[in-house]
Amino acid sequence: MPLISVQQVSKSYHSRKLLDQISFSINEGDRIALIGSNGAGKTTLFRMIEGKTSPDEGCIIHHGRVITGFLSQNLDEQINGDNPLKTPELIALEKEIRVLEDMLANATEDSQRKLLDKYAQAAAEYDALGGYDYEHRLREVLSGLGLSPDDLTRPIESLSGGERMRISLAKLIVMHPDVLLLDEPTNHLDTEAMEWLEEYIRKYSGAVLLISHDRYFIDHTASLIIELENGDIKTYRGNYTAFVRQKEQFIADQRQFVAGLEKEAERQAGVTQTMLSHRKMSSYHARERVVAKLSDKLREERAKLSGSPMKMSFSFIPEKRDGDPNKILLRTQNLAKTFQDSKPLFQNVSIQIHASDKIVLAGPNGCGKTTLLSILLGRIQEFDGDVFISAEAQCGYMGQFIPFSDENREIIDEVFTRTELTETQARNLLARFGFRDIDVFKKIRVLSGGERSRLYLCCLLQESPDILFLDEPTNHLDIQSREILEQALADYTGVILAVSHDRYFIEKCGRSLLGFIGNEVKSYDSYEVYRNAVRIDNQKKKEVAVNDRSVALDEKLKSSPSQEASLAPRNINRAKERREIALRKDRIRAIEKEIEELEQQQKETEASFSKDTRPEEYAAYAEKAEKLSAIYEEYVALSEADCQ
Repeated sequence: MPLISVQQVSKSYHSRKLLDQISFSINEGDRIALIGSNGAGKTTLFRMIEGKTSPDEGCIIHHGRVITGFLSQNLDEQINGDNPLKTPELIALEKEIRVLEDMLANATEDSQRKLLDKYAQAAAEYDALGGYDYEHRLREVLSGLGLSPDDLTRPIESLSGGERMRISLAKLIVMHPDVLLLDEPTNHLDTEAMEWLEEYIRKYSGAVLLISHDRYFIDHTASLIIELENGDIKTYRGNYTAFVRQKEQFIADQRQFVAGLEKEAERQAGVTQTMLSHRKMSSYHARERVVAKLSDKLREERAKLSGSPMKMSFSFIPEKRDGDPNKILLRTQNLAKTFQDSKPLFQNVSIQIHASDKIVLAGPNGCGKTTLLSILLGRIQEFDGDVFISAEAQCGYMGQFIPFSDENREIIDEVFTRTELTETQARNLLARFGFRDIDVFKKIRVLSGGERSRLYLCCLLQESPDILFLDEPTNHLDIQSREILEQALADYTGVILAVSHDRYFIEKCGRSLLGFIGNEVKSYDSYEVYRNAVRIDNQKKKEVAVNDRSVALDEKLKSSPSQEASLAPRNINRAKERREIALRKDRIRAIEKEIEELEQQQKETEASFSKDTRPEEYAAYAEKAEKLSAIYEEYVALSEADCQ
C-alpha cells in the first residue's frame, strides 16, 4: 500500500532542469536508498516530499494521515529552541495541555464541553507522538548512538556537530513516523553507532527513504535503490551490491543496443544517399524521415550512457619508485599520548610502515586516530616514545578540514601556483576533477566541502608523495567520486596511511588495518577481524560492569540487612505501577472511542429534531448528554493521572 506517491514531478533551478517528470511510490515496509552524484537533486526531492519545497510541475501525495520524519544533513536545521531533547511539536502540545487544564479548572458549564474536546484532541496527539514516555525512550536510543546521560544535560551551544546529529536522529527515531526521511544519517557517526542504526532500520516497522554515500550502510539497510541521474530516475531491486551488478549489466546491454542503432543509422543513411543519387525524391524524403527518427533515438539512448557532467575523473601519474618495497619508511616505538588531566589516549604504539604499505586507521570517534596521524606528520610535538621517518621520504596530507592559503584565489590560479602546467593542461586536469568551463574561475571561498576536497586532491596528487596521509578522504564525495578515488589509490605506488569510517573504502584500499580498542592500537588483517575483536572487548566490559554492580549490591545488602526486605516491595510496587499505567491507557483509548461514537449519535439526533419529534426522543438525547458529561469527567481524571 503506498504511503507517499511522487507523480510526474519536475523542478528547475536557473534554467537547469534538476528533476524531469520523476515518479515513484514509497510503500509500507520499503527500505529505499536514493543515490546520485552531488548536486543531482536528491536533497531537493527530499524537501519536496517533506513539504518545504514545491515542485514546478507534478504533485506529491501523502496518502491518509501519513506522518513523515525528516533528518537534515544541515546541522543548523536540526536542533532549535531551548530543549534539545524535545521536538517543537511536543513542547507546543505540552504548553497547550497546561493552558487547557488551567482553563478547565475555571470553566463554566457552557464552555466546558468545547474545552474538553480540545483537551482530548491535544492529549490524543501527545500520546500518538509518544509524549508520555518520550524522554525515557530517547535516552535509550541515544545510548545506542553512543551518548551518555551526562551529554543530555549540556547546553545546546556546547554540543559538537556529531552530538547534535545524534540527538536529532534519536528524536526522529523516537517519534516513530510512518516514513523516515534520512539525509546522510551516518554523518558524524562512528562505526558502532552506524552498526546500531543499521540494525534499527532493518527492524523498523515503518518505511525508510535515505540518502547516503556510505555504500556499506546502503548494502546493509536498503532493499530498493533509486538512482537519480541527469534529472531522471531508474529503480533497481536489492541492495547496493545488487545495484552495481544490475547497473553494469544495463550499461553492457545499452552499449550493445546503441551499437546496433548506430549500424542501422549508418545503413539507412547509405540507402538515403542512394535514393538521392537515383533521383527517387519521394523515396529519398521518406528515408530522410527514417534517418531523422533514428538520429533522435540514438541521441536519447546515448544519453542513458552518459554519466553526470560533474563526475570526478582522475588518475595518478605512474611513478617509478626504485628500491626495496619492504624498506621501512616510518617507524614508531612505544608511542603514547596523554592530554592534561586525562587518561592516556593511546599508549605503547609500535608500528613499522614499509614502502608498499596501504594502511587504514580505524576506531570510534575521539579514540585518537587524527591525533596519531598528526604526531606522525610532526604537527604535534608533545608525546611519549619515538617516531622515525626516512630522510628521503616526501609526505602529502589531506585533513578533514581543507585549508587554502588564499580564499580569494580562483580555482585555476590555485593550480598554477602549485604546478607548472600550461592553461590547457590545467583546464584538462581540472575537468577530470569535475571543474569545467567557467567553473575554473570560481573563488575558493564559495566552494562547497566536496569541491574543496576535489581541488585539494587535484593539487596534492600532482606532487606524487612517497607517503600519503589521508584523514577521512571520502568525506563530501559522492559515490562515483569515491569509487574513482579508490581505484586511483589502488594504483598508487607510494605508502598510504588513511583514517576512515567508510567501510567500503577500508576494505578496498586498506591492505592492513590499525585498530583502536581502548587505549591500545593493534594490527589486524581485515576490517571484519577488527570489528569482531571490538565486539568481544565490549562484551567483556559489559560482563565486568554487571559483576561490579552485583558485588556492590551484595556489599550494600550486607551492610544494611533491612534494605533487603524493602527491595522486593519496591520492585512489586513498580510492576504494579506499570500495570496500572497500561490499564489506564487502555481505558483512555476505550473512552476516546466511546466519546467519538456518542458524539456522532448526538449529532445525528440533533439533525433529526423537528416539530414532530416525540418527548421520549428528547429524553433519550438528554440521557446520552448526561452520560457523555460523565465520560468527559472520567477522561479528564485519567488523563491528569497519566500526566503525573
